[in-house]
Amino acid sequence: MPISGTSNSCDLALLENKIGHLMFLQACKPPRIIGWGSWSKSSLRSISHIKQVLRLPDASLETFKSQAFNPGLPFLLPKANFADAPATSKWFRPGSTIKGETNTALNTEYLNQFANVNVPLEITTSDSFAQVHQPLLILLQASDLLDDSGVQVYLAQASLSDLPKALVDDVPTPELVTKAGKGDIYETSIWLGRAPTYTPLHKDPNPNLFVQLAGDKMVRIFNPHVGNAIFAHVQRSIGGTSSAAIRGEEMMHGEERAVLEDAVWNDRADRPWMSHALECQVSAGDGLFIPKGWWHSIKGIGRGMTGSVNWWFR
Repeated sequence: MPISGTSNSCDLALLENKIGHLMFLQACKPPRIIGWGSWSKSSLRSISHIKQVLRLPDASLETFKSQAFNPGLPFLLPKANFADAPATSKWFRPGSTIKGETNTALNTEYLNQFANVNVPLEITTSDSFAQVHQPLLILLQASDLLDDSGVQVYLAQASLSDLPKALVDDVPTPELVTKAGKGDIYETSIWLGRAPTYTPLHKDPNPNLFVQLAGDKMVRIFNPHVGNAIFAHVQRSIGGTSSAAIRGEEMMHGEERAVLEDAVWNDRADRPWMSHALECQVSAGDGLFIPKGWWHSIKGIGRGMTGSVNWWFR
């Protein structure tokens, strides 16, 4: 059964006909999503007056602790510092070239052996959103079939501990995560999806090391005080009562999602908080440290597959 209320029946027919496993849509009753858009690298180029996230001079544990972890400040790690992670070459392969830009694709020849592993997926169309757990096969097939269909299948926040050991071994935990603090790892998550992908503005209760495995993403970051003010502004504007500490599906669809995205990514003169924004672009092998309590929003840009892994630790 097609997603209820969609205006894109042809795309959903393609999804259902080409991927028989999408029977889970029968149980989905997704709410309407407002303002879903697509983002290209050109449309998200850094705005001149938005400050760029600084880069650490080296990736030593001492430098990371003294400049980033201990003072609680966001920093990029040296360029391509994590390029040797096995997942960057085993999970992905070069795809087609469009206008001189090579699109990354999933290496289905390798990943097909894990096709029956259940993973969390977000299914988004122009007017609907649903969160489900289904076999990885759904993403593997959708990544090839749904390039320009308007249907987005995103593996979002899949816990590494729930995945087979072979996949876990492909993303070894960095020394910075195990030795900068107490050595406690709260969670490790995988993110895979064809651009454009989107994670709304939110904050984490633990420090976050975010590593890009494939493709490109733009990140905007705000300190805790400014982020709280943006969230409060959005809640007032929509008459909302959501908690800043506990974020759920409400930030992924509807009015709150649209207004929150506009507040963070629409650079207008009447947005005083933009003078406090930090921004960076991460590509394959790049790492970004986001301190506890710092608000951030992330967008996958360009075309082709994007992949990321992050560690929440303390």
